[in-house]
Amino acid sequence: MKAHIEERAIIIAKYILEKESTVRETAKTFGVSKSTVHKDVTERLSSINPSLAKKVKRILDKNKSERHIRGGMATKLKYKNNGKNVG
Repeated sequence: MKAHIEERAIIIAKYILEKESTVRETAKTFGVSKSTVHKDVTERLSSINPSLAKKVKRILDKNKSERHIRGGMATKLKYKNNGKNVG
């Protein structure tokens, strides 16, 4: 694996741990696709730094379990900002 890809995977993983960031937020911050972030921290990182990969997996699992809440809040804000009344 190329050194810059390994380095990017570690940097992204540390960012996710520090900020408890979602894959989408992280991708936007680093200017890469969500697929790249996901592949870096789930596949590549496990062979580079398994202990870091486990820590990041916990954050990603937490984010995944909470995504329905964030989606609901985003929808609520969308309709609130459009002047529509949401429940």
